[in-house]
Amino acid sequence: MNVYDSARMADVLAPLGYGPIDRADGADMVILNTCHIREKASEKVFTELGRLRATKRARQAAGADMIIAVAGCVAQAEGEEIIRRAPHVDVVLGPQTYHRLPEMVARACRAVAHERGVGILDTEFPVESKFDHLPDAAAPQGITAFLTVQEGCDKFCTFCVVPYTRGAEFSRSVDDVASEARRLVEAGAREITLLGQNVNAYHGTAPSVSVSTAGSAPTEWGLGRLIRHLAEIAGLQRIRYTTSHPRDMDDELIEAHATVPSLMPYLHLPVQSGSDRVLAAMNRQHTADDYRRLVDRLRRARGDIALSSDFIAGHPGEDESDFEATLRLIDDIGYAQAYSFKYSPRPGTPAAAMPHQIPEPVKSERLDRLQALLRTHQDRFNHACIGRTLPVLLERSGRHIGQLVGRSPYLQPVQVAAEPAFLGCIAEVEIRAAWPNGLMGCLAVDVTRTPGSPALGLSEARA
Repeated sequence: MNVYDSARMADVLAPLGYGPIDRADGADMVILNTCHIREKASEKVFTELGRLRATKRARQAAGADMIIAVAGCVAQAEGEEIIRRAPHVDVVLGPQTYHRLPEMVARACRAVAHERGVGILDTEFPVESKFDHLPDAAAPQGITAFLTVQEGCDKFCTFCVVPYTRGAEFSRSVDDVASEARRLVEAGAREITLLGQNVNAYHGTAPSVSVSTAGSAPTEWGLGRLIRHLAEIAGLQRIRYTTSHPRDMDDELIEAHATVPSLMPYLHLPVQSGSDRVLAAMNRQHTADDYRRLVDRLRRARGDIALSSDFIAGHPGEDESDFEATLRLIDDIGYAQAYSFKYSPRPGTPAAAMPHQIPEPVKSERLDRLQALLRTHQDRFNHACIGRTLPVLLERSGRHIGQLVGRSPYLQPVQVAAEPAFLGCIAEVEIRAAWPNGLMGCLAVDVTRTPGSPALGLSEARA
């Protein structure tokens, strides 16, 4: 979501004459768009701000200035601390207020910053939705694109800071989402990933036509119905979504996995722990067996679906038997990939004040064992693809001449020898080799061009 938010910040700044560049030392403005999920990410912000202070001084010595802004969840949670620790920062804004960034930048430009920053702080949760104030013409993102449909979370897991930094659950209207999706496709996107902190809690206002033409029609749509609606957009070949909560996987969304061909058979479904005792302490409001039954339903709906998940090692109160229950769950489910972390206490969350905090050496040892098992499962899944022919959306050039890189339906990166003319194609690729983090294959004969483009066969490409 921070990738999406960064792109939209560039959109709102474009009318002021700003455009993105690759290096901070040549920038008139630097925005750090931040994450507050783990302590390490937060500390990186202050480290980077220390480097930028020297860069700002050097530009001032050369007769130029630099605006430094901190956005995102660290800004939301630690705005006053940022201004105290880094007085050269000009603007601090939360993730719900970046539509007001042009006004803040204009104020900063009028001020005489010199070595100290202006110190503009805007971390309120506004009454209005930022999406109502963003430019309609979002900048093209390329062959694959992100689209935020939902923000915030009402679950209040005890370890998680998201409800405090992103606020309550909010869903964009179906019309708003569909309009942006069409613009992304018109700009070249062939795959769109729908984003939300709790994306399958989506409950957007239904299109006005659907409500008015049927008196009993629902006034809100869930994610499953939204996906069916977006799947009708000509040129949108692939749909993904992330991140989901097990409690919000309803029948309509599971059915979409069975019946919408453009919805990819890959689902990120965080479980965090395999221990019922730890899940209760986390306030996840489901058990390990609830999660197993949900996975069974998904696999009955779509037999080839692949799963990824999130895991926390060393949550307060976790003992060895709890941790072993997590390892058993991983073996039971068999994940294609996963993200795993040591528990990181976040200020203001209930878990940070819980007794029985786990010592760092124990958390580290458990994380090592957890990641070793997850790597085994990921390697097993990738090697099971050898010999299969998978449809791969070719997205970019590889590191070597004559090489393109794309994604399989299961989100694996796939390297293939192909000419640039194949960019944007969904190519049938025979998988020849697998590594822990990706696949390698060769083009099969059948290659599908993106809609609106002429058919392109192997002989034409070689010619």
